[in-house]
Order: sequence, then structure tokens, then C-alpha cells
Amino acid sequence: MDIAQLRRQGRKYLSESEVKTILKDYGIKTTNFTLINRDQIESIEINFPVAVKVCSSDIMHKTDVGGVFLNVKSREELRECHDLITSRFPGASVLVEPMEKPGVEVIVGLIKDRTFGMSIMFGIGGVLTELYNDVSFRLVPLDRFDAEEMIDEIKAQKLFRGFRNIKTDRDSLIDLLVKVARFGDEFKEHINQLDLNPVFVRENDTIVIDAKLVLEPFN
Repeated sequence: MDIAQLRRQGRKYLSESEVKTILKDYGIKTTNFTLINRDQIESIEINFPVAVKVCSSDIMHKTDVGGVFLNVKSREELRECHDLITSRFPGASVLVEPMEKPGVEVIVGLIKDRTFGMSIMFGIGGVLTELYNDVSFRLVPLDRFDAEEMIDEIKAQKLFRGFRNIKTDRDSLIDLLVKVARFGDEFKEHINQLDLNPVFVRENDTIVIDAKLVLEPFN
């Protein structure tokens, strides 16, 4: 998927499926999602439970508008969620993905500043992001040493060093930060903002659960 071409087309916001496809192409691990229509529900191979989400470039805050259903356990429930989404949001797609094993929730983002350029942000994620505001910043690109420093600067850094026997794959988190920073540096002309929240840092991997991307206006 060509970010520059999407921007030339006048796109500002991308759907979750588009953002995750771009990230996967860049070697960043995200959930394995499927866009479904109602006719596929009976025949498609699904491992329940799943998350069901509205998928549209016009809807950035899916949870706020009632567009996310978690722990959907059967085809009957999936059908009900599909019908609710399509009735509430005509023209939107329906995204289905596995309920992932949780981990330590973090947020990773890219933010463009008109003075300083593109920077990467890292911190504790999920619902705690705004409450604790426990974040660190760097200009892009990063090396692994920079990424380690970012992790160690936040107050919750002990979570990534075995605090209370919480197991996290620190190396895969470092890899993610380096890749996101490289992505931001490579496409800094086209990207205004990237928001990966939450990201689960688990015992053996780090995975992006939700993703938003805002493009620069094309003049």
C-alpha cells in the first residue's frame, strides 16, 4: 500500500485495516484481521473469541461511538455485532480479529512538529495513558541504544525488567520502537501522526492491537 499515493489522492485519515496493512508490510507485527460481510459469517473459518470493530477512515475513535465489541464467542453473536455496526455506520466495513493474549499495554506514536520535525513517543498505554502521562520522546530515527533509553526513562520501566515476575519481551519492544522510528523517518513527508494504542508487550513478542494514521494534507 503506497502512502504517498494515498496522500496524493487527498486522503487524510486511513482505516484500521489500511494502517495495519502498511505496518505489516514494514515488518511490524499486528493482529491478523479479516474484513467480512454478512454472507461470509457462516462459512468463514473463525477461532472464537474475537473482537469485532467498525472499520472506516471516517471513524477514528471507534470505542467512543460504540463501534467495538470484544469477546464475541459465537457466529450468532458475530452476526448480531455485524448487523449493529452496519446499521449504525452505513457504508463502513466490519473488521474481525482474534482476541489476543494480553500483556503490558504500551503506546507508541509518531508526532510531527513544525519546528523539530518527526518524533517518536513511547509510554504506558491503554486506558492509563491519559491518567499517568508516563511517556518519553525522541527525534527519529533511533538506534537500539536510543530505544532502550526511551524505555528506561518512563516511571513504569521496571515492568520491562521482570518486576514482580511480569514477563515481557524487551528485545521485541526495542525492535518495534526502532522500526516505527525508521518508518516515521522514511515517510516523514507524508505522515502527520501515528498512534499505536494499545500495543501488548508479552512474554515472547510485542503486537500492535489498534492503530491510527493521519496523513499530511496534499497541496
